[in-house]
Amino acid sequence: MTVPIPLAQLTTLQVGAAPARMREARTRDELVTALREVWADGDDWFVLGGGSNLLVGDEPFDGTVIRILTTGFEEMPAPRDGVVRLRVEAGQNWDELVAWSVANGLRGIEAMSGIPGTAGAAPIQNVGAYGQEIVQTLVEVELIDEATGEVSVVPASELGLGPRTSDLKRHYGEDPARSAVILSLTIELERVGTAPRPITDARIAKAVGLEVGAEATLASIRDRVLAIRASKGMVLDPADDDTRSAGSFFNNPIISERDPRSLPEDCPRWPTEPEIDAVQVIPLDRFDGWIPAPVPHHPPVKVSAAWLIEHSGLRKGFRLGRSRASLSTKHTLAITNRGGASAAEVAELARFVQMRVAQEFGIELRPEPVFVGVEL
Repeated sequence: MTVPIPLAQLTTLQVGAAPARMREARTRDELVTALREVWADGDDWFVLGGGSNLLVGDEPFDGTVIRILTTGFEEMPAPRDGVVRLRVEAGQNWDELVAWSVANGLRGIEAMSGIPGTAGAAPIQNVGAYGQEIVQTLVEVELIDEATGEVSVVPASELGLGPRTSDLKRHYGEDPARSAVILSLTIELERVGTAPRPITDARIAKAVGLEVGAEATLASIRDRVLAIRASKGMVLDPADDDTRSAGSFFNNPIISERDPRSLPEDCPRWPTEPEIDAVQVIPLDRFDGWIPAPVPHHPPVKVSAAWLIEHSGLRKGFRLGRSRASLSTKHTLAITNRGGASAAEVAELARFVQMRVAQEFGIELRPEPVFVGVEL
């Protein structure tokens, strides 16, 4: 057992009291043992990695916080030439892993540079940025299940990975579909080298301001992404108040295809399903000269939460009265701690943002971070 540390010192939002109990796990075996013992005791618990997607309350958490401090990664046998498989410990710093992969000419996660937190958190919310998501490179995870205490290896296809979600994520007000803790993950990257190569992914090209087909090194893509994130206050920097946040505080809402028609044309929106022209095949021996009308399909649409917030009248840097929490001065989707803010002040601002967007557009914004001891 470790002397509990205030969670304000261990989370990027820098709020939260010290829990009643704390344990540190620096090896896989220590992590498995700690989890099994806490589960056997019936204690309330949660695991803490980098603390970058967490809002913890001002009152002490009456349970056990297990800090995942496992680090390192190793190369595993690959199924074919030209790819590298890495098994990564859950507590490994994510951006250090990205930097290593770029330096070694491995393509697949370079556009996710600068994302704070640990590798074990990446599959939980299917992290992604600038055209890449962990689902594109994730092979499997090794996890321990709370219900049985058993360790198993689960393919990525069985994790329910979706837009910033998985079966392992604890959404606000909901229990996860599967209560388990990731011990390690295996990713597969393409060995392309460090020389310039054409960018073939249109999303990455657009994000870094280049044309499809333009040549760039993995390192130059990483540098461009880091610069973009820094301009939005999304790279941890002790000198920048805007980085005391949990990243994007609200998910981009997914609404029915008809609802966006009531929004202004300039509201950014993206399809949630690929547009595929329907092909209708009618055997000649059954064709009677009549072709049935196609059945209309209206897939859901994702809209920009940042646009909704700004156009509900809340600008960058907005705060309530003398509150020490405010919207980022660089990006309205982040709620920031301007110095000494409480969890209550962060939650108060989040509720106000939700209320304004609901009043203006009739859309409910759902928070992205995990909440412990906090209600909206």
